[in-house]
Amino acid sequence: MAAAEPARPRRASSRPVGEGAEQDTNARRRAKSRRRSGTPGAAAAMRAAAEQLAELLGNFPDSVSSLKPTEDGWVAQVEVVELERIPDTTSVMASYRVALDEDGELISYERTRRYSRGMIDRLT
Repeated sequence: MAAAEPARPRRASSRPVGEGAEQDTNARRRAKSRRRSGTPGAAAAMRAAAEQLAELLGNFPDSVSSLKPTEDGWVAQVEVVELERIPDTTSVMASYRVALDEDGELISYERTRRYSRGMIDRLT
């Protein structure tokens, strides 16, 4: 058995003291008020986006690649296998933008991109 690694010290923030602290505090307050008001948290919103989109498309999502809170709920980017192929790196994937209301109900979705699973985004 390998010896356990010693705990690593936390890195200090690279931003100056006070900068961004107000934004962090406001974000935490919004998240807490959301949970109190019955609005789902991030994990519940992510599950809701995937499950409801699966019900509409008939394909269960492969992953949720982003999730952002909005004034009215959440916006998620959900990746779905649209056409399964062999090898799986040639499968056709689609990325959907999914909007959820404050209760976690899907209010809209839009396919924003289609690509093969093996395709890597390149910086230009």
